[in-house]
Amino acid sequence: MKYALVTGGSRGIGRAICVALAKEGYSVIVNYARNREAAEKTVEMIASEGGMAQLLQFNVASKEEVDNALDAWDNEHPGEYISVLVNNAGIRQDNLMIFMQDEQWNNVLETNLFGFFYVTRRVLKNMLTRRYGRIVNVTSLSGLTGLPGQTNYAASKAGLIGATRALAMEVAPRKVTVNCVAPGFIETDMTSDINQDEHKGRIPAGRFGKPAEVAAAVVFFAGENASYITGQVLSVNGGLYT
Repeated sequence: MKYALVTGGSRGIGRAICVALAKEGYSVIVNYARNREAAEKTVEMIASEGGMAQLLQFNVASKEEVDNALDAWDNEHPGEYISVLVNNAGIRQDNLMIFMQDEQWNNVLETNLFGFFYVTRRVLKNMLTRRYGRIVNVTSLSGLTGLPGQTNYAASKAGLIGATRALAMEVAPRKVTVNCVAPGFIETDMTSDINQDEHKGRIPAGRFGKPAEVAAAVVFFAGENASYITGQVLSVNGGLYT
């Protein structure tokens, strides 16, 4: 059995990634922090199409929760390992820098960047031992260009890109690839507070993207055909770069 772990898999882009990987034959581990009902909906969607999925609750920002949950999973699956990791969990807490509170900065960095570190470090060991793995990190247009009111979010996502490139060089000899997918404006709960009409004119494609379009890029990086591609950032943004 091939196992794929998707952090923040209960809704939006994470849910779409879970569904897409299940269609590729992976048994998907749907991680969530609090919204069990939404995570169960993701599992139901996968099961309804004949796929396999299971829930795994932990907050990516908590090293203890990450270690405890993944230790328990390993104990329940002797001889098996997670060969695909999608670091998708992320939050926004926007504010102008001059008004930004310490907790807004810390919360975003701890979830978006520290979470990548805690989960990847824990899962990577088995990938290196088995000499195969795929790590896909979901970053953002904001991490490439920066957006006003998002110094915390942009810092976390830009940091994720830098970490991706460094880690890709470390683990390539063991046939583990590490890549990024960078969505632009995608129709999800996270962007529900954004007025689409104010931004569509800036997007060459003339619309917001769909979660499934981001998931397709993740599936590409997770596949066998991407074995010689590592340390890269694939933008899914309708042509919006500035």
